[in-house]
Amino acid sequence: MTTPSSGAAQGAVIGHGLDVVDINDFSKLLKEPALAFLDRYFTDDEMTAAGQGTNRLDKLAGRFAIKEAVMKALGVGWGDGIAFTDVEVVILEAGAPSVLLHRKLAALQATRGISRWLVSSSHAGSVAVASVIAIGRSE
Repeated sequence: MTTPSSGAAQGAVIGHGLDVVDINDFSKLLKEPALAFLDRYFTDDEMTAAGQGTNRLDKLAGRFAIKEAVMKALGVGWGDGIAFTDVEVVILEAGAPSVLLHRKLAALQATRGISRWLVSSSHAGSVAVASVIAIGRSE
């Protein structure tokens, strides 16, 4: 497992990913029978952080967009031993989102020399969007 970082971005851009989620389509994951499989997409901590309030759907859609954007930044797809829960969205102390990578993705992050992630997510109306930039270590 790797740890999220905060502060000024230093180093080279290793990858960038952008993803848009249609919240209306995404809402199907929160209904039966798909609801029974929600743990395939989100960790327990992510589900807890999303809460049970009226904007739970928006929060989960934003996290899903971040997960997809991370995969795009890494240039890999789901499957072949990579799960949605291998990208865990966390909220830093200052309130900004970041990611923790697990299993194969954590190894890939180390191999590529990625030292930090710049993560941004927003939602409006029926759309959630995320942009993720992988930053490499400064030489």
